[in-house]
Amino acid sequence: MNLLLKLFYIFAKIGLFTIGGGYAMIPLITEEITKNGWLTMDGVIDIIAISEMTPGPFAINAATFIGIRTAGLAGAVLATAGVVTPSFIIVMLVARYFTRFKDHPIIQGLLKGLRPAVIGLIATATFRIAMESFLVEGAGSVLRSVDLKSIIIFGLALAGIIKYKIHPALMIVISAFLGILLCIW
Repeated sequence: MNLLLKLFYIFAKIGLFTIGGGYAMIPLITEEITKNGWLTMDGVIDIIAISEMTPGPFAINAATFIGIRTAGLAGAVLATAGVVTPSFIIVMLVARYFTRFKDHPIIQGLLKGLRPAVIGLIATATFRIAMESFLVEGAGSVLRSVDLKSIIIFGLALAGIIKYKIHPALMIVISAFLGILLCIW
């Protein structure tokens, strides 16, 4: 299959089968991108970080970055079109019929079934990213395999946002500077 068509197809599949927004897409994006050899897990984490730092929806940013890295500008356009096309069609259908059927027991059951699945998808993505970020490959023992610098930044970011109410955008900038400082040491 032509690379451009494959990008469109894979991102259309991601857009179609991911319920719950950008974070819920991370496991499927990771699976598809690494399976096709377009990025390693480190590259996926970098794309997630870049997509979160740039304005706009996560899924569109991720598709654009992966598309451009894989097949240039045409790849970016087709990956982005692929990820938004299913959502666009679904939103058009839902907007037309949701108010009429929102109280129907089947629709209510569908929504109740999707909520825990979305939480599971987000938890899976969180776990995979944490494992990749906090552990050093090939370090031998468990204690040597833990990346203490990453855990320190994580702890400070978590405390900064939850306890001290630091704005998440500012916490991203602070964390980036901490990463630079800790990597130099």
